[in-house]
Amino acid sequence: MGKKSIGIGLIGLGVIGGQVAKVLTDKAEVLAKQVGCPLVLRKVKVLPQDLTRPQAQKMNSQLFTTDTDEFFSESEIDIVIEAMGGESPALEYLTRALSSGKHVVTSNKEVIAKHGAELMKLAGQQGVGLRYEASVGGGIPLISRFQYDLVANKIGGIYAIINGTTNYILTRMAREGVDFSLALTKAQELGYAEANPENDIEGIDATYKLAILASLAFHTEVRPQDIYREGISRLSSRDFQYARELGFAIKLLAIAKEDDKKFEVRVHPVCIPEDSLLAKVDGVYNAVLVEGDLIDKILVFGQGAGPLPTSSAVIADVVSAAQEIFLGMSGRAKWELKSGKVIKPMSDIETRYYLRLNVADRPGVLAQIARVLGDHRISISSAIQKLADPVAETAELVIITHTAQEKAMQSAISEMACLTVVKEVSNFIRVEALG
Repeated sequence: MGKKSIGIGLIGLGVIGGQVAKVLTDKAEVLAKQVGCPLVLRKVKVLPQDLTRPQAQKMNSQLFTTDTDEFFSESEIDIVIEAMGGESPALEYLTRALSSGKHVVTSNKEVIAKHGAELMKLAGQQGVGLRYEASVGGGIPLISRFQYDLVANKIGGIYAIINGTTNYILTRMAREGVDFSLALTKAQELGYAEANPENDIEGIDATYKLAILASLAFHTEVRPQDIYREGISRLSSRDFQYARELGFAIKLLAIAKEDDKKFEVRVHPVCIPEDSLLAKVDGVYNAVLVEGDLIDKILVFGQGAGPLPTSSAVIADVVSAAQEIFLGMSGRAKWELKSGKVIKPMSDIETRYYLRLNVADRPGVLAQIARVLGDHRISISSAIQKLADPVAETAELVIITHTAQEKAMQSAISEMACLTVVKEVSNFIRVEALG
């Protein structure tokens, strides 16, 4: 105790870093009262182009450096905030900061998803904190819930909408009946989607975030490459129309479930009951449904991205670290990883399925398809048929199955595609029953 001030070093002055710097300045008095002493920005590691940003123009130019060694040689930095994103050189910077005994706060989901276990181990060895609340869900308090609030629970499942861009696209497709390409273009025009939207629409961003949440929930290192992933680009406006007729909404979900010593982790489009809580989460909002043995179910909801909510989470982590430094405490949050748990292969998961097929419009078609499904021990829960092309005499057949094993369903789909009455297996979406 007794420190007169706590020094902050900031890496990156882009959209997030600039907002963090602004909050540190604008709310300096409030933050000082929370900590017990002032938080003082000592040095900012920038790229040359960062110096032209509006926030940089408002700051003392003596704070800036483009030289990494100069930044890390600043002796009065107690906490390093990394807000540059990407895996490299961010990983090197975080490792260097922790190795030199500095507390670290980051919003970098990619680095934490891929290297969180090794960084947390390093932080423990150095007696400092590694905080990453802003890496998942922006301003929604998620990480702290798993680290502290839910520790008494055995987590059974996580169902998460954790990418605002894809949720916005799917919301437009559902509400307006537009196809994927048009909804994506609108998301890009509004700034919700990048010029290259691959990380969002292919589920990569959600996979990073799920790796972090699942590792915390199951106390086992889950890496992005362990997670099965599908994007949303193959969804059609027709899927939303038919799903609605059958009582479902379609969302891109990040799912983690534990069953005894096995657990499953997957990111893909899902049909969920339209009266479920997650079905009502629209636009750029995020939500995470957690199932635990003590809490039953909780839903955490809010804005998952953007400079304001993300800076809120970053500053909260900074204040937490600063309070520990002021009180002379060591980092509280640990990442205790257990061994012996096995990730279930995707082929072994069991769920229900939505199938959309283009078929010949004649008697006996459904019977042939039902026979193929039956041969693989898959039963039909409901089905609807719509005339697709009167000239070609084809129809669209939409089927919801009862629970079946993934490998059985994939085999059945391959067989159905070979039937002369099936023109095309147009789409295939997994179904989850949520409360």
